[in-house]
Parts: sequence; C-alpha cells; structure tokens
Amino acid sequence: MTPAQAHPTPGTAGWSGGAFTNPVLAGLHPDPSVCRVGDDYYLACSSFEYFPGVPIFHSRDLVHWEQIGNVLDRPGQLVLPATMPSSAGIYAPTLRHHDGRFWLIVTNCAEGGGNLICTATDPAGDWSDPVRLPGIAGIDPDLAWDDDGTCWCTYAGIEQVRLDPHTGRTLGPPRRLWSGAPGAQAPEAPHLYRIGDFWYLLIAEGGTERGHAVSIARAPAPDGPYEPCPANPILTHRGTNRPIQNTGHADLVEAADGTWWMVLLGVRPGGGTPGWHVLGRETFLAPVTWVDDWPVVGPVEPVMQAPPWPAHPVPASPVRDDFDADGLHPRWVSVRSRPAGSWSLTERPGWLTLRARGASLDEPDVTFVGRRQQDLSCRVRTLVDATGGRGGLAVRLDERHHYEIEAGDGEVRVLARIGSVLSTVATRPVGAGPVCLRVDVVAPSPGDWHPAKEPDVLRFGIEAADGTYDVLGTLDGRYLSTEVAGGFTGRVVGMYAGSGSVRFDWFDYEPRDLVRADGAVPSGAEPGR
Repeated sequence: MTPAQAHPTPGTAGWSGGAFTNPVLAGLHPDPSVCRVGDDYYLACSSFEYFPGVPIFHSRDLVHWEQIGNVLDRPGQLVLPATMPSSAGIYAPTLRHHDGRFWLIVTNCAEGGGNLICTATDPAGDWSDPVRLPGIAGIDPDLAWDDDGTCWCTYAGIEQVRLDPHTGRTLGPPRRLWSGAPGAQAPEAPHLYRIGDFWYLLIAEGGTERGHAVSIARAPAPDGPYEPCPANPILTHRGTNRPIQNTGHADLVEAADGTWWMVLLGVRPGGGTPGWHVLGRETFLAPVTWVDDWPVVGPVEPVMQAPPWPAHPVPASPVRDDFDADGLHPRWVSVRSRPAGSWSLTERPGWLTLRARGASLDEPDVTFVGRRQQDLSCRVRTLVDATGGRGGLAVRLDERHHYEIEAGDGEVRVLARIGSVLSTVATRPVGAGPVCLRVDVVAPSPGDWHPAKEPDVLRFGIEAADGTYDVLGTLDGRYLSTEVAGGFTGRVVGMYAGSGSVRFDWFDYEPRDLVRADGAVPSGAEPGR
C-alpha cells in the first residue's frame, strides 16, 4: 500500500483500504485482557482511581470496540477511599470465559482492597459481588483452567497457586515460576494458556515505561518447568524511535479463523525530548504467527494491515451528550466514587446537576463527571449554569496536575494546578445565565519540532452563541503528562462542581485530528476554526 492510497487516521480505530489504525482503544485504556466467545470478542482494562471500575468492551473484528458496561459499577463492589492516592485503585484485570460464565479477576490496590473475582453470564452486566482472595498477595492475577477443572492463579512475581474461584480459597502454597530475563525489573502481567502440546506463560518485564517488554516461556504442565523462548523478548520498542513506545502488558487471543492476535498497551509520546505522553497507556493490536511452537509478534505501527475478515464497525460515540437519558453512559467516570446525592439527571430534566463535595480538583472527593481524552487534538465544550454555585470544565491528570475553566460569582476563571503551584491564569466578567465554556487541545503539526517542544497546547475560553471563541488562556500540555506528573493514568476531561450546585445542559467532545496518516494537514482542520 503506497502513501498516496487512502488510509484511516491513526488513533481513530478506523478501517479502510485494507488497513486499520492503532491504537484500537485510544486514551486511558491500559493493561488490556481479551477473550473470545464464538465470533464475539470482549476486552477489559484497568481503571485506577476512577468509578465505575473496569470498563468492558465488545467487538466482532478486534479493531472496532464498543463499551458495553463496567464490571465494578456499584458502590458495594468498589471502595476507593479518599485517602487512596491517584494511580492506585484497580490494576490489571484478566477476563476469561469458562464453563458458560465470564470471569474477571483483578486487584484493588486501595487499603482494604486486595484481589477479587467477579462473574457474569452477560459481560454487559450485572456482574456479581466480588469474591475475595485473601491468599493471593500479588498484583496482576490471571486465571486458567486445566483439563481436569483445576483453576490456576498466576500473579506478578511470578508466582502461582491452585485456587477455588467460587470461594476464593487457595489450595496449597504458592510456588515461584519462571520470571523472565535474569535481573529484569518488574516481572508482571502473567497470562497462562494451553495451546497445542504446551502451556505458555506470557509476562511483561522491564517496567511499564520505555523499557517495557513482553517475554514468554512454555512447559508441559501449567506448573512447569518452564523453558524460555530463545527469541525473548518477543516484543519491545525500547531503544527505538518508533512512534509507539512502552509496548508491553499483553494478552493473546485466537480468532475464529484460527489466526492469532495480541492486544497490548503502549503510549504515543509527543513533543521534544524526552517525549511526553498525555493520553495515558492505550490498547494496541498486533498479529501473531507461530514458528517452531513459539509466537512471533508482528509490527505494532500506527497503520497496520487489516485482519483477513470483514470489518464490523460500531456506532460512533455522539459528539454531544444532552443528558436526556435515564442514566449516564458507562463511558462517564468520577474520581473514587459517585454518591447518589452528588449528581442528578432529574432535578432539572435535560441537565446534569452536580453538587459539590470537595472544594476543587485538588480534593480527592471532588464532584467530577468526565470521560477519557482519546484524541491528540480535540474540542471540548459545555453549557454551564453556575448561578447556584461554582464549577466548570476540567482537564485532569491527578490532584496535583489539572487545568480548568470555571464559572461562578459573575466571572469565568482559568486555573492551572502544576504540582505545588496554583495559578489563576485569567478572569473575565460574565453576565447572568448559562455560559459556554470551551477547551481546544491542539497537537503540533508535523515538522513543528524542537528539543523542548510541548506535546500539545490547551486553549481555554468562552464561546459565544455565534461560535466566536474568546480564548482567555493558553497552557502547555506537558504539565498534564505522565512524564511530569508520574503515575499510571492519562487525561480525563469533564465537568465539576467546586461549591453549591452547578448545572450542565450538554457536553460536547469532538475529535479534531490535525494530521492524516500520509502527513498532510487537512485544510480547515485546526481546532478553533
């Protein structure tokens, strides 16, 4: 396929002209785990400090994914206390289908959490209350069943123990298995498979930063002894200039046609050096072939050759949520919890009402309803009525790294929290009544590079009824990146209340991709036009 041929735009999960784009799940969707039931694929991801927890997706082609629910969507299933730091919480699920049921095993890294199992006959929910696993001490747990029905739980370290998944009781002591390359840090994310004559143990190693890698070993039995693949690591982008970095934490799936595929996490750094990724760790797809009973992973590139079956697109997410439904779509998340008294869709029909708890985005219990930023360039808008309080539109990474534009007390303010520094960037008086707040996230054009170039800029302002955009402040995006803030998450954009009750008539999220796969900049595509 030549550069002149039509390609889908990277990052949009498009499929055209015999090609698809990576990531297949953009934005904060790390640690993917996948299983197939007939012609249907299901995938789960980590969710950290956000509620509801563990988003679940469905696909018919491994490229187009639609969120169908969240596993931990009831307060009784998921407790994330205010004392828990951001980037703790829900880590690395494994999703499997066995004996007519879906099984989800995951770690809650909050105090009093631990490992747990939930089950469902329908992955869209409802999922069961958690079964606790007091005998499993490590993170990243995996489930696999032997031919005789024995359930094996393998977890970071890499250790393994037999488990009764119905009661959570371990059956015997854990034992250490193969843990990757000698001296490699963070052997984790194990997944165990019976494929042909062997049991395969797939792990991540090297840490989830630039040194991330995937390695594999095989054994005649689930408990070993394990022989490492001579080509390990079977996947890594460390030390390369590829646009996708930090590749690792993978899971394998056999397609209905007998081909094999790998889902994995990666990041798309932008700007100068060392490169800043702002969307979090995302889910990518790669083909797998088998040579001498070892898996060989194909390339992980922004534009890939499409799988050998028809595309099955899913409905595109609407640009606007008018808040006319009975409940919030499962894509909406809140920080740690979403108490019933903190929000309402019925108090003022057609509006989302948020009632303040914490006084600002600095607080761990802030009233916030947001969605993952999934595009390198996008426009976000909301119509807010803050006559009963103070609140607005925020771009959040954690309590110490967030930007917002808020209305209240007769003015609009642009605020920036960067570590220990809180700045009021701009203020503007406004009249009574609702006001349209807007954020444009603008990624740089190709060739617009220098060593300290920011990954993007964020423009905060007010949009008039005729579409005129009054920019109040422009902020450097690097300070809302993982490389600056630390942790494991990415940006979430949404609405919040800092005091009183704040009402939102609608919320728009519109991708504004600046660059096509062939490198051209479409005319008129710049955000803000």
